[in-house]
Amino acid sequence: MDHATILHADLDSFYASVEQRDDPGLRGRPVLVGMGVVLAASYEAKAQGVRTPMGLAAARALCPRAVVVPPRMSAYSKASKAVFAVFRDTTPIVEGISIDEAFLDVGGLLKIRGTPADIAARLRADVRHRVGLPITVGVARTKFLAKVASGVGKPDGLLVVPPGEELAFLHPLPIERLWGVGPVTAAKLRERHIHTVGHVARVGEAALVSMLGTHAGRHLHALAHNRDPRRVRVGQRRGSIGSQCALGRRPRPFEEIEATLAALVDRVTRRMRAAGRAGRTVTLRLRFADYTRATRSRSMVKASMQTRAILDTARSLLAENRPLIDERGLTLVGVAVSNLDGDGNVQLELPFQTAPDTDRLDTALDAVRDRFGGKAVTRAASLGRDLNPSVPILSD
Repeated sequence: MDHATILHADLDSFYASVEQRDDPGLRGRPVLVGMGVVLAASYEAKAQGVRTPMGLAAARALCPRAVVVPPRMSAYSKASKAVFAVFRDTTPIVEGISIDEAFLDVGGLLKIRGTPADIAARLRADVRHRVGLPITVGVARTKFLAKVASGVGKPDGLLVVPPGEELAFLHPLPIERLWGVGPVTAAKLRERHIHTVGHVARVGEAALVSMLGTHAGRHLHALAHNRDPRRVRVGQRRGSIGSQCALGRRPRPFEEIEATLAALVDRVTRRMRAAGRAGRTVTLRLRFADYTRATRSRSMVKASMQTRAILDTARSLLAENRPLIDERGLTLVGVAVSNLDGDGNVQLELPFQTAPDTDRLDTALDAVRDRFGGKAVTRAASLGRDLNPSVPILSD
């Protein structure tokens, strides 16, 4: 491949940017989006040290002038759809990564639309003109490096890594720029005086494997040399369906956490049935008041999209982790279902019979909520409780 033809387009502080777009009074001011926990921060707030996720009290201490606004998920979803329409008008080869970012392949457009840099510049202008949001685009020969370039180019920038100059650009960067290097891995590497991507490249694969394990060692060695054979894939179905809820910093009774979990499972299973996809593995995600995290998973005997089956599994995982929750305090709970089938097939049990009561109840509730809104029917445990909206995970 002689050209850098892969674009990584990433909206800047997406939630906060939507709020500043829709309310001119917020423009140029530090904005925090969240309820108890910061879900997104404008660059004016980030300049004061605010990061996500961070408790709102801590964020206000760093940035006393910050304006806090509650999340508006419908507005963010509408903006995301408008931006992805711009992506698809740019090239048919678009791979969405999250609500606010995507990879685009423009290799087939060189003769009709100009260089990848020209295409990226027009893309940024189109998003600004049609949607009113800032976006950063990185351009490179690999998906990995295009994403790194967009991160380095933020905010509201365009960064092209020319072929032949990839390692000169990549190697001086800190090790945290490598996919898969979080705080734990970074600490292990820095203990051995490995601080930059170039240091990782010079260590050698065998040494990395001995430090980090086979998969992580080989993965980081390949990325440090910009080896990433993945192509931009169109129409790839998601591997899991999930939802999460920020709980804030105040202590919550366990019964309220259970009610929140049930509301999340209702949302997830409704989406599974709408997509016609059953799943086997239920994953519970927890974030604690000390910012540590825990993930617990369990696979069911057979794939299901029934609310009752998935909720029973999720509740069991939550109950097993109650001592940890009581000790550390919980600020976020999430649930996801993975190992999804491709076409909604569900293994039937013998003897064959008509749909069980749980299936008929799920179908009836879906019909009511589709017609009258998601809050038309709710659980008794949720009445009178302030359950925050579910939020997808965003990149910075």
